[in-house]
Amino acid sequence: MNPSHPTPGLPPQAGPSARAPATDPAHRRAVLTLAFCALCWSIAGVVTRHLEAATSFEVTFWRSAFCALTVLAVLAWRTRGAPLASILRMGIPGLVSGAMWAVMFTCFMVALSLTTVANALVVMSVSPLLAALLAWVLLGERPALATWIAIAAAGVGIWWMVRDALAADGALGMAVALGVPIAAAFNVITMRKHHARIDLVPAVLLGAVLSCIVTAPLAVPFAATTGDLWLLALLGVVQLAIPCMLMVGTNRYLAPYEVALIALLEVVLGPIWAWLGAGEAIGIATLQGGLVVLAALLLNVFLGGVRRA
Repeated sequence: MNPSHPTPGLPPQAGPSARAPATDPAHRRAVLTLAFCALCWSIAGVVTRHLEAATSFEVTFWRSAFCALTVLAVLAWRTRGAPLASILRMGIPGLVSGAMWAVMFTCFMVALSLTTVANALVVMSVSPLLAALLAWVLLGERPALATWIAIAAAGVGIWWMVRDALAADGALGMAVALGVPIAAAFNVITMRKHHARIDLVPAVLLGAVLSCIVTAPLAVPFAATTGDLWLLALLGVVQLAIPCMLMVGTNRYLAPYEVALIALLEVVLGPIWAWLGAGEAIGIATLQGGLVVLAALLLNVFLGGVRRA
């Protein structure tokens, strides 16, 4: 049994006998795994730049559909052809997590149709703060001072990256975008609390199916070409299903705010992919803000921690 996780159902506790996050092999593997997840998530922008006809809601629908098929195939393989049992075993926590995945899968694309990308990204940058506050209140995990500094620095870095593109209008879109960090925070809290006794990977499938149901009426009539469907399959499998399933496992070793902080790598890496794969220029502010976010992540990895309230 992991000495930093002595009681099933409770998150790891920090103390004199606990390993520092930077030296704990399990924690380090979880950080690297989640960084890989952020790398996968970050390809969404560059891939959608090459779509020929699919619109935002259709993109969301097909991406979620291919994600659902992938997760279903993985669950069928893991359960030897009986994925329904693993879905039913999740109970209420699985329904909550699935609903949060659905909100995350859907709200960002809806927000982009109502406001600018810059506005949406600034709103989503509050995710680590929300996760930290919820973890403190609901789980008793109080972040160290270095983590609070890292959260603030990451938020400033995201703002600096997109400050020139911020718009005064689009309040409704920003309100919709707020659903993403709120849902993400509640999702990681749910996974953190129940990971020891419930496999919540099937919740990714549930979230994808709910997203399909919500966006299908808005996606009709479908306009995606064959080439679009191949790209959307790439998004559903590589950009959504694989990293989301991997993310579930990292919650055993990472505090909720750590998950949210590392996930901000998606915002930093996205412009780089767009530059490499779509020829989009990278502004100096994007580079500067990205460096601030990376510095904040490193600060938290080496100096951050959890204190039990």
